[in-house]
Amino acid sequence: MTKTNSTTFHFAIIFMLLLEIKIQFSDASDFFVDRSKTGLLHVPKDLSLKTTILNISQNYISELSASDILSLSKLRILIISHNRIQYLDISVFKFNQELEYLDLSHNMLEKISCHQTVNLKHLDLSFNAFDFLPICKEFGNMSQLQFLGLSATQLQKSSVLPITHLHINKVLLVLGDSYGEKEDAESLQDLNTESLHIVFPTRKEFHFILDVSISTAVSLELSNIKCVLHNNGCSYFLNVLSKLQKNSRLSNLTLNNIETTWYSFITILQLVWHTSIEYFSIANVKLQGHLDLRDFDYSNTSMKTLSIHQVVSDTLHLPQSYIYKIFSNMNIQNFTVTGTPMVHMVCPSQMSPFLHLDFSNNLLTDMVFSNCGNLARLETLSLQMNRLKKLANIVHMTKEMKSLQQLDISQNSLSYDENEGYCFWTISLLSLNMSSNILTDSVFRCLPPRIKVLDLHNNRIRSIPTDVTSLDTLQELNVASNSLAHLPGCGSFSSLSVLTIDYNAISNPSAHFFQSCQKIRSIRAGNNPFRCTCELREFTQSIGQVASEVVEGWPDSYKCDYPESYRGTLLKDFHVSPLSCNTALLIVTIGVTGLVFAVIVTILCIYFDLPWYLRMVCQWTQTRHRARNINLDKLQRTLQFHVFISYSGHDSAWVKNELVPNLEKENIRICLHERNFVPGKSIVENIINCIEKSYKSIFVLSPNFVQSEWCHYELYFAHHHLFHEGSNNLILILLEPIPNYSIPSSYHKLKSLMAQRTYLEWPKEKSKHGLFWANLRACIHIKLMKQAKEIAHTYI
Repeated sequence: MTKTNSTTFHFAIIFMLLLEIKIQFSDASDFFVDRSKTGLLHVPKDLSLKTTILNISQNYISELSASDILSLSKLRILIISHNRIQYLDISVFKFNQELEYLDLSHNMLEKISCHQTVNLKHLDLSFNAFDFLPICKEFGNMSQLQFLGLSATQLQKSSVLPITHLHINKVLLVLGDSYGEKEDAESLQDLNTESLHIVFPTRKEFHFILDVSISTAVSLELSNIKCVLHNNGCSYFLNVLSKLQKNSRLSNLTLNNIETTWYSFITILQLVWHTSIEYFSIANVKLQGHLDLRDFDYSNTSMKTLSIHQVVSDTLHLPQSYIYKIFSNMNIQNFTVTGTPMVHMVCPSQMSPFLHLDFSNNLLTDMVFSNCGNLARLETLSLQMNRLKKLANIVHMTKEMKSLQQLDISQNSLSYDENEGYCFWTISLLSLNMSSNILTDSVFRCLPPRIKVLDLHNNRIRSIPTDVTSLDTLQELNVASNSLAHLPGCGSFSSLSVLTIDYNAISNPSAHFFQSCQKIRSIRAGNNPFRCTCELREFTQSIGQVASEVVEGWPDSYKCDYPESYRGTLLKDFHVSPLSCNTALLIVTIGVTGLVFAVIVTILCIYFDLPWYLRMVCQWTQTRHRARNINLDKLQRTLQFHVFISYSGHDSAWVKNELVPNLEKENIRICLHERNFVPGKSIVENIINCIEKSYKSIFVLSPNFVQSEWCHYELYFAHHHLFHEGSNNLILILLEPIPNYSIPSSYHKLKSLMAQRTYLEWPKEKSKHGLFWANLRACIHIKLMKQAKEIAHTYI
């Protein structure tokens, strides 16, 4: 075999051994140190004293001394494979009494010094440069030894004697490149093991006579078999296999890395067929040459399972139908052919005992087993990774498979067209894997009626039709990695208990899913582009109401994708208030809040008499605005008084005690009838004269005012002056409220003025008097000319 294949095989062994370590030796209290692939030249000195597992493989360490691991008294597992160690003194481990697992494979060991050592369970010295088997007599004391890896270029029966009394589970023997020069065919006969794996030299024709029929072995694996020379016809290897008939206990045979002819390959199959082997596996096969047609003898076999993996053939012209016929007529229960250029498989010529067939990773088309009625006992069929295209053909293929329960047709190019019409699966089918195809929504109209497990992940499904045929028996559904936008309901899947729907296009999953699917015990819906909005709030709450183990991957796989501000946020950390998600509740809340606010403001306004203050401020503002638009020069030349006051004699007390003093203290000149009317003139003439010579006219309104005839005259002339001059010289002060019914009809002008003009209302509360006087003074403030003042003084 090639060097690449050999290297791959070696690393495969290492991987399996490391996996075995983790499974068998891992413990919660272990302290694991991994220094592999770090370029070490020596065992590191900075290791913790608590170290129980140490991996220093794939470095450049050339020696191992007692001082290197002396302090590691708790060391249980030491992996030092793939280094450059040439010599080993076993006594270096005398202080590591808890050591159970020692891997020194793939070094350059030529010799070991044997001393009393620890009682190992696993010792691997394979793939080294030993000439003879490195088995010390002290190895006989390893009563717990389960695995022993050895390597040698020469085998002697005496070398095995120290461990013949040990019952070892598995022995790995790697034979060096020079093996075969001096060969003792019986050298392994005394080996006591259940499983033996022999690795023959690579790239070397098989000319060995080693007897591998160990009497205690139940499982045998042979690697690196090359027999392609035509002169011996693979006789040496066939002779080795023929001796296996001596061991009636041997039930499991594996051949790895085989390079031979088609003739020898069929011969090997035929030879093993008549042994006690029940499980026969052949892997990594390279075939050449031509195939002679001959009958295959299926009689007298113990074989139950045949597995053939990774076959390459350089023969262009081959009677494939002959090979397919040999395979299809095998009277065994389990048959596997994977990783081959097989393009077809014929129907068995008679009722086949096949229970399980695995033809994955080949070149089969959907015409395989077409119209085949001799596979009625078949229970499991895998056609994964082939060239299947039409689902209808596969459905038709299963029609005669009356016992088929599991079918795997994943990783093909299958599609389904409803127009094809035919969709009648075998009624026995319970598990169907159609993942990684190009199936669409229509596939839900072509499903087995009693299906329990259905895998449709990685297809092109956008939605699950609501009118699909009821699948009452479906328990597990996998539709991950599609383009589904919604969680499916369980109306058509009444028994659904496991749903996998991650990696889809679900943004707003329905919260009613858990109500619809009462039997669900596991759902995986993470890694979807969730929109973290109000609609998602109910779904998140519903997750919190179910058991955490029901929602797989929660909470790490459930993250917001939109809006941008929440992207990457876990759904469990996304919170939104119920108020913002309920429109009706929001409207009611705003309405109630607004109403309460209005009531509070109204109460405060009434309590603090805010409307009165607002009217006063408004009047003051309007007055100041009008004052700026008056031609002061013209006014100042004609005016002698700031204000003329008209009032009823019954209100004179308030005028003389409140109104006049508060105005005159601000140097406001007031015209009153009792002191400014000119004797000898008529009352009407004096009224007109005072109104014309005053900037403003104040009328103190009260029920008494409307009963005075002279007040009526004064109001009339002032109103006439208002329209004649176009000025705004009237100021109404409401001293007391005047009911409308008490105003005489002759006072129609008063009614009109009170309806159209703003008046000042005398407040009863003393706290408001200041604002009242400020407003009043603002209305009549004007600077009189000097001569006007002197004339006014003369009147006074």
